[in-house]
Amino acid sequence: MLPPKLILSPIDFSDSSHAALDVAADFATRFGAELLLVHVMPAIADLPENVSMLKEGEYDQSLADAAAKRLADLAATLVQKNIKARTEMGTANDVGMELVRIAEHDHADMIIIATNGMTGWHKIAFGSVAEKVVKQASCPVLVLRAKAMQDAGGEKKSSASAAAH
Repeated sequence: MLPPKLILSPIDFSDSSHAALDVAADFATRFGAELLLVHVMPAIADLPENVSMLKEGEYDQSLADAAAKRLADLAATLVQKNIKARTEMGTANDVGMELVRIAEHDHADMIIIATNGMTGWHKIAFGSVAEKVVKQASCPVLVLRAKAMQDAGGEKKSSASAAAH
């Protein structure tokens, strides 16, 4: 495998996705690669009880705007560290497949993704985004296990348990 030129880093703003972004940033620095930060919004968001169905479009747009701002802020932080970074928003109900689609469209050389630590019936019922990405992506995928990224005190470790595709 040649050194990656474009690394896709999915961001759902969870602690584990931020820890995976740290690993992706380290890879980008080591290989001189560009980072593509991707956030996928659900196509049909659950409306809170206090939001009228008549205001659904405005609510969806406010969520998308807030996520885009957070993503841009993360990219700006990386750029200040001399890491080339850009962002992309996706919309889909199947997050894993949308990440694969974006990776293929943008010709990503690698995906670095965190698991969310789902186990048992929840994983069976809803599936795993990371698992779908590993199975469907045409580029190598580095999967960082959420539990391995934190020690007993909740601090991020520099080494993570990983599986590659």
